[in-house]
Amino acid sequence: MKILRNKLFPVFFAVFLLLIGGAAQAAPSAAGSIGYADFMYLINQHPDTLQANAQLQTEQAAAKQEYESKASGLNDKEKLELDRQLGSRLEKKRLELLKPISDKVAAAANEIMKEKGLTIIISKNDVIAGGVDITNDVLKKISGR
Repeated sequence: MKILRNKLFPVFFAVFLLLIGGAAQAAPSAAGSIGYADFMYLINQHPDTLQANAQLQTEQAAAKQEYESKASGLNDKEKLELDRQLGSRLEKKRLELLKPISDKVAAAANEIMKEKGLTIIISKNDVIAGGVDITNDVLKKISGR
């Protein structure tokens, strides 16, 4: 069954693209109501990201130091567990630092969506064709330009 699905996927994808293309031609104004943005770029360009990255680097250095101080008396299995715990703690901290930034980017994108009369905003990575790129508009809003 898995092999059958893998062979049929390109067919379904091609049909999907044809349907999307037909819908865009049939209703060009509907395509204009879709906005997209490069959210990773916007998060990386947000003014708070530099400070968040510095905090994360501090956490990484502390985790490395903790690992080095504790690992010497541990066997391989215990070292792996310690590494997993520290990695999990770092990932939790990364998400904690990223959430406020991504919330600000999303809020700015929602403002631009309303200003431009868009009905939806999606990630730039999901766009094959069409839509309105609002990345620069969101960047101006989050950077205060």
